Amino acid sequence: MKIEPIVLDGEFVQLVPLEESHFDALCEVGIEPELWRWTGNIVKARDDLKRYVDKALADRDRGVSLPFVTQDKASTRIVGSTRFGNIDTANRKAEIGWTWINSRWQRTYVNTEAKLLMLTHAFEEWKCIRVELKTDAKNEKSRNAMLRIGAKEEGTLRNHMITESGRFRDSVYFSIIESEWESVKSKLRSMLSRQE
Repeated sequence: MKIEPIVLDGEFVQLVPLEESHFDALCEVGIEPELWRWTGNIVKARDDLKRYVDKALADRDRGVSLPFVTQDKASTRIVGSTRFGNIDTANRKAEIGWTWINSRWQRTYVNTEAKLLMLTHAFEEWKCIRVELKTDAKNEKSRNAMLRIGAKEEGTLRNHMITESGRFRDSVYFSIIESEWESVKSKLRSMLSRQE
């Protein structure tokens, strides 16, 4: 697994390595409190989003994360962010998460193709044997989305983290393993063709 910033380019979406220069564009689409409801972060103002971006870049510099901005190719606008995290090269696994998309682009091709691009990179370039996803146990929308693409629910970690608001969060873990990848890829491609 060669972990380095890379552009993941699809038909509708481009995932570009996150840089400080993206901050203003992220502020235009990311300071929307509902986007952060089920995350561990509080983002209500530019300073909050700056803290979030700085942490993502610090994790990238430590080699444990690859954060991206999500760009809609048709409009050329940055519409959100996502990343690979908890990268474990020895065990050939990574997590996909920290995903948020401005409400205007939710339930469109954006997240479907972004997941297809990231999973393709994880399984076909990095040769991962496992990709993890997790969400707040209360986030039914996210849980259903993970199941819909073919990820398997593995269980709930109780009091898994303390959010910035002080709330104890239970996290539900999902995974896709290498033997399931072709089926998941086919499902994502089918979903994408219906959203075009």
